[in-house]
Amino acid sequence: REPVALPALAQEVVADVLSRQPARPDARPEIVLRADPDLPTLPLDPARIRLLLRNLLDNALRHSADAPQPPELHLSAEGLGMQIEVRDHGPGVPEDQIPHLAEPFFRPDTARTRAQGGVGLGLYLCKLVAQAHGGTLAVRNAQPGLAVTVTLPG
Repeated sequence: REPVALPALAQEVVADVLSRQPARPDARPEIVLRADPDLPTLPLDPARIRLLLRNLLDNALRHSADAPQPPELHLSAEGLGMQIEVRDHGPGVPEDQIPHLAEPFFRPDTARTRAQGGVGLGLYLCKLVAQAHGGTLAVRNAQPGLAVTVTLPG
């Protein structure tokens, strides 16, 4: 672990994720990044946090393809730590499947198909990264869309 300024790391990951998106003539992919101005620098494993952000943002973009709004990444202070929330504005997930989303190999059977990519490990890996940092991962329907919140202690 090393001291990490999460807003700068998040900007790098957002730029990388957007650069890997296929070009669409009808729309340019976008991610809205909002960060509190006084976020603390935390001791984090930058490679693992990059993986967490990349997985969450890739999911949000994939499930926001036809949504009216782009995915959002919010970074906010939470006590001495911080909270990362990634939200898409897509179809969401049936409520009874929410508790299983961060289980290995779990894939909801509606609205999110194999043709859209993934094998059901992304959120599980994000949960492991959050836990390795002493934090938590929570998933909720945001109506519309899905919101994933990672809380990291200070």
